[in-house]
Amino acid sequence: MDPFGGAYAEYIVLDARQVVRAQAGTTHAEAATLPANGLTARRALDVLNLATDDWVAVTGAAGAVGGYAVQLAKADGLRVVADAAPADEELVRSLGADRVVGRGPGIAGRIRKVVPAGTEAVVDAALMGPEALPAIRPGGQIALVRGDGEPGTISLGEHKNVTVRNVFVPECRYANDKLDALRVLAEEGRISLRVTEKFPADQAAEAHRRLEAGGVRGRLVLDF
Repeated sequence: MDPFGGAYAEYIVLDARQVVRAQAGTTHAEAATLPANGLTARRALDVLNLATDDWVAVTGAAGAVGGYAVQLAKADGLRVVADAAPADEELVRSLGADRVVGRGPGIAGRIRKVVPAGTEAVVDAALMGPEALPAIRPGGQIALVRGDGEPGTISLGEHKNVTVRNVFVPECRYANDKLDALRVLAEEGRISLRVTEKFPADQAAEAHRRLEAGGVRGRLVLDF
């Protein structure tokens, strides 16, 4: 059995250190969107440990993890350059990104046009990997936000002066102080709870197909 969990269930027993009060004025579905993705973004920024006014680039900024990374970075006093498809530019700007560049291949060059010296770090929610490395200044960092739930590695090639920070959200499973801080930010309207679509629990397979097809802007929620 996976010690971190990973199955769907209507009821589950949790350690008290894993539980906080839900955000006031939210539905169960909205509240459910915060813990995994919010803590992943929080962990990424914590391991980077950037200073106020540092530039951080966020890939996958329109997605659930990337969206939280943009909003939390702004709450931390950072400057954010984020990627977006044309249809998502308004969304990503509304999340607080200072500058928005086109997503996809060649992203590092587009980031360098905005921040010529390079960013202090990248939160790689889109798993761009080596494609994002040239955007980082010498001595900078990249936080790998893994989609497969495992700590990742990256081939640095000629960018050996970049530090790789692996982000594995189960390391935050007892960090209810971090989760409660996210709750406060949500109640203050500084981070947004985005429910893209709800599915009955017996349609979990369809929810997975929808997720794997890509283009999800927020969270898919199973309703028990």
